[in-house]
Formats: sequence, structure tokens, C-alpha cells
Amino acid sequence: MRVLKHRVRGKRALKVCDTDQVRRNSSVLLFVALLPLAIMVWSYWPVITNLFNDWQTSDDYSAGQLVPIVALFLFWRERKLLREYSLVPCWWAGISLLLLAEAASIHQFLAGGHPSIERYLMIFALTDLVLLVAGWQIFKAVKWILLFLFLMIPLPGRVHNLISGPLQTIATTGSVFLLEAFGVTVSRQGNVIMLNEITPMAVAEACSGLRMMTAFVIVAAFMAYMVKRSRLKKAILLLSSIPVAVMCNIIRLCVTAILFMIASSELAEKFFHDFAGLVMMPVAVMLMFAELWLLDKIIVPEPAEAKPQHKIKKATA
Repeated sequence: MRVLKHRVRGKRALKVCDTDQVRRNSSVLLFVALLPLAIMVWSYWPVITNLFNDWQTSDDYSAGQLVPIVALFLFWRERKLLREYSLVPCWWAGISLLLLAEAASIHQFLAGGHPSIERYLMIFALTDLVLLVAGWQIFKAVKWILLFLFLMIPLPGRVHNLISGPLQTIATTGSVFLLEAFGVTVSRQGNVIMLNEITPMAVAEACSGLRMMTAFVIVAAFMAYMVKRSRLKKAILLLSSIPVAVMCNIIRLCVTAILFMIASSELAEKFFHDFAGLVMMPVAVMLMFAELWLLDKIIVPEPAEAKPQHKIKKATA
């Protein structure tokens, strides 16, 4: 019996040694990963600083600076799951895609470059780095987090101009409709709303709701990742963040218009730019949770197939 216990203890000790060896190998591999990561940060440093400046100067895309912080939180949240996978670097795919991304980045630099393409290439290079160091298993486990990082990139100029104009028109039209529904005398001249034929209120490009839309899409993507729902419900939640943002922006414009009529224009502008943005975010989150509740009532999951139960025949004496 003592020999058996000794053998069992020996196996346990051997298992502990193997676990320690795996941890050491993982630590060495993570340390080696710092080198290509440092090279990538060095090569994309002008792109990173330019992106940070856009976050600070552009109100429409200021919410993008929260995306890296949220992504780090999501990585930390999945830490227990990631520990179950072993690091198996995929050298051939990782190095090939990383060299392709670097070559495209150098080409953009020599050709004058387009800021949006260089920013997308930076995230693509980071994705290749995960594949290079960690392998396919961990890459598949964190693919949605890596895809989430694309939300921190401001829209290209052409896309921005293509969206902001219609959003501005929709905000003006929706505000006029809602104000008239509440009995306010409103007339419209382009993107200028005349309140009671006395007070003009201009719906400028900054009032189009693009800033609110980019923020709501980020929040909806975070909610879709966190909630335990089917992919269909998550996709509907993410796509619905756009009409929710448009609706909240119209409500904000209507409240601002009422403040224009009953109070001063300074108070109305302060409400629109400062207070209303903070109030609309909880309202949007509540609307999206209500949408999830409604989706649970409408889209009922299919019942799982019952496993065949084998009858146990009792032996007769």
C-alpha cells in the first residue's frame, strides 16, 4: 500500500511538474510576443497618435477611445476560458498575413496614404499577431473582441459625408412631426425649424445624431457580446442601435425646441450639448433591454431534441 501511495504521489508530482513546464513555456512565448508587438506599435505609432487626435477633436467619434478599454475588459473577462487553451503559434499564416499588412502599410505611406486604410491595417496587423503567437484556438475564442476593435476607427470622409446629410434631414423631419403631434405650431425651411413662427432653431450638421449613433453602436455591440442570446437576437440588437440613436436624437431636439420657447436659447443649447447626451444614453440602454425582452417573447428557441431513452428490462426470476 505504501508503494502504491508513493506511485500515486509520484504521478501527481509529475503532473504538477508538467503544468509548471507548460506555464513556463507560455510565459516564454508571451515574452517573445512582446517583440513583434513592440515592432508593430513602433511602425504604427504615427497612425496611433493621429487616431488619438481625432478622438480628442471630433465630437462625432470621441466614443471611439472607449473601445480599447472595453476590449481589454472583455479579454480579462475571458481569461479563465483562454487559460484552457494551449498556445500553439500558427507561424505560416501569422507571418504571411503580418508581412502582407506591413507591405500594404508601407505602400500606403509611400503613396501618400489614406488615414482610414492605415488604421484598418493596424487592427488587421494586431489580429495577425494574435494568430501568430496564440494560434487558431485562441484566435477563434477572441475573434469577436478583435472585430469589436474596428468600432474605434472613425468613418472615412466619404462615408461620413454620405451619412451625415441624410441623418440631418431625418432629424429635422422627425422633430417637426413630433412637435406638431404635441400641438406646437412649426414650419420648416430646409434644416431650420420655426417655432410658433417666431423662434428659429437650426438643426446643424452637429445635430444630425452621428455622434449619438456611433456611441450607441458601441454600447449595443458590448451588450450583444455580454448577453446570452442567439446570434440572430444579437444581430437584431446591434442593427437596431441605429434607429434607436435616430429616435433618441429626435427626442433630444424636441426637448431642446421646447426649452427654446419657454426658456432662453443659452439654456437650450447647454441642454442639447451637455445634459441631453448623458440622459439619452440610459434611455437607449433601457430601450435595448426592452427590445431583448420583446425578442425573447417573439422568437422562442426551438426545443431541444429529446434523447432516446433506453428501456431497462428487468430480468424475471
